[in-house]
Amino acid sequence: MTASTTPKTRAELLAYLAELGISVTTQDHPPLFTVADSQALRGTIAGGHTKNLFLKDKKDQFFLVTVDEDAVVDLKQIHHLIGAASRVSFGKPEALLELLGVTPGAVTVFGLINDTTGRVKVVLDAPLLENRVINAHPLTNDATSSIGRDDLLRFVEATGHDPVILKVSA
Repeated sequence: MTASTTPKTRAELLAYLAELGISVTTQDHPPLFTVADSQALRGTIAGGHTKNLFLKDKKDQFFLVTVDEDAVVDLKQIHHLIGAASRVSFGKPEALLELLGVTPGAVTVFGLINDTTGRVKVVLDAPLLENRVINAHPLTNDATSSIGRDDLLRFVEATGHDPVILKVSA
């Protein structure tokens, strides 16, 4: 995505999913900024809930690591698993907006729709994919979209990304 490209909106994302023949259910709610915030909704939205880490290494390679909300990730060791050139740190908000079209607190696997140049390597934690339904923000943190696991993989591939499925959580 270039600076002149406007990030896709929630409506554009949902239209893209519909074009792919992917059905999602989206529930509006107050803005959620943390996993703790979103856990207050448990019971109303079934399925696996995601936590997303936007990471970069010293060579400015970017990674989106999507894990179950309760997963523990060792940030000092994950670079060995995901193929980073060095230890990783969190990507800056400016890079997050430029590459995934979202802001901190709204990081989502659906942001891959905005990474039209394929700069972000997507890593999906294998235990998350044990869920039949996976929940993620539809580019904003004031809603949650539920998508089937296989449909999520189809979406990721349709955006031009090759999802890497690894066990990255402890």
